[in-house]
Amino acid sequence: MNLWVRFGSVFLMVLLVGCASQGGGDDSASKKAEGSGGAVKMKSEGAGVTIVKPAAMSDVTSPVEICMETAGYTVEPAKNGVNEGKGHHHLIIDADLPDLSQPVPKDAQHIHMGDGSTCKTVELAKGKMYTIKALFARGNHVPYDPAVTDSVVVFVK
Repeated sequence: MNLWVRFGSVFLMVLLVGCASQGGGDDSASKKAEGSGGAVKMKSEGAGVTIVKPAAMSDVTSPVEICMETAGYTVEPAKNGVNEGKGHHHLIIDADLPDLSQPVPKDAQHIHMGDGSTCKTVELAKGKMYTIKALFARGNHVPYDPAVTDSVVVFVK
C-alpha cells in the first residue's frame, strides 16, 4: 500500500504540529521565559531541535535509531547541571508533551538521554505507527518553555 495512502491525514497533522511546535525563538532576538529557577534567556529565532533520523512518514524496522540536531542550544550531559542554553534530549513515544514546569517523567514513553548523546536506539513493536517527539530540557530534566521540540511519525514494518 502506498505510504501516503496509509498515513493519510496524519501527514497533514504532523506537518502542522511540527511547524507549530518548534520552540525556542520568536520575532525578537531574545526573550525571557519563566522556567524552573527563575527567568531563562531564550535563544534567537531559528533555535530549536530537529529529528534528523528517521525521516518523517518513513517505514522503519526495529530497533529504530533516532537522532537529533540542535540549533542555538548546546547538548551536554545532565550531570553538568543547569546551564543557560544547554541541556539534553528526551524522546517521547506516543504521548503528549509533559508539564513544561516539571522534570520529564522517566518511563517507557519518556526516554531520557541525560548522557548528552544525540542518537538513541529504541525497540518498537512491528506493525504500528508511532509518533516520536524530541524534547530538549535543562540538566535538571525540566524542559524549556516554550518547548524546544520536534516530532516525526513512522511506521514500523
